[in-house]
Amino acid sequence: MAKTPIIVRTLRELRGQVWEWRGSGETIGCVPTMGALHDGHLSLITLAKKHAGKVVATIFVNPTQFAPGEDFESYPRTEAADIAALASAGCDLVYIPEPGSMYDAGHCTSIKIRGVAESLETDHRPTFFDGVAIVVTKLLNRVAPDMAVFGEKDYQQLATIRRLVIDFDMPIKIVGAPIARDAHGLALSSRNKYFDTDGLALARQLNVIMFECAAKMRAGMNVDKAAEQARQAFLDAGYDSVDYVSVASKNSLTKLEGGILNDNARLLIAVHCRGVRLIDNCAI
Repeated sequence: MAKTPIIVRTLRELRGQVWEWRGSGETIGCVPTMGALHDGHLSLITLAKKHAGKVVATIFVNPTQFAPGEDFESYPRTEAADIAALASAGCDLVYIPEPGSMYDAGHCTSIKIRGVAESLETDHRPTFFDGVAIVVTKLLNRVAPDMAVFGEKDYQQLATIRRLVIDFDMPIKIVGAPIARDAHGLALSSRNKYFDTDGLALARQLNVIMFECAAKMRAGMNVDKAAEQARQAFLDAGYDSVDYVSVASKNSLTKLEGGILNDNARLLIAVHCRGVRLIDNCAI
């Protein structure tokens, strides 16, 4: 039977337990989440367990990374199920801060990341990484882990957090976890719960079109031409719209120019399917 992790809701409780572990010589890993956990999240816990003696998961639906009109209010909140899932994965502590404790009435500080956080997601969600940057900074400062795990599905987010940690001299190793997919290849996401049967079948074409696009590029097709064919394939399949099909360098996320592929490339995609926004990416 899985051992129930320690549940804490205050910063004092969190730091008290982390300091106790540190006093015993333990290393600490951290997996920040917004809850509504699936097997992809649990794979992050498993990976963190390989790097640290104790693993802290955080559950907080961060309001600052949702733009007006997005699904903050309706975002799935499944605390009891999340705790049970984290127990099954061997998580040691779950930190569930109250919203008022993360952003008190006097909170007035923001963080603006340029470079890697520009274009792609920012073109369509201009304030998204501002919200990610502040909440990740606060959570990492509170947990003070030796390492933290973030999934590669949110590839630009992972790159942005790596830049954040470097720029603020945080003594934390950031580990990227491979994308977890279902049996049909769809990247696991909390928002997949929004789909009915037909919508899910359509969503599962995303990875098919993406990998076909990458294969064309590897075979020598001009990058811009292959990307445009993929964009049209999404529309022909019945997707609502396409935000981007882009090829960028895997570290700086600088867009490749001239349509010429190199060994440092990543294919990144964002689409809307039956009212649900999906992202995915792969190495080329």
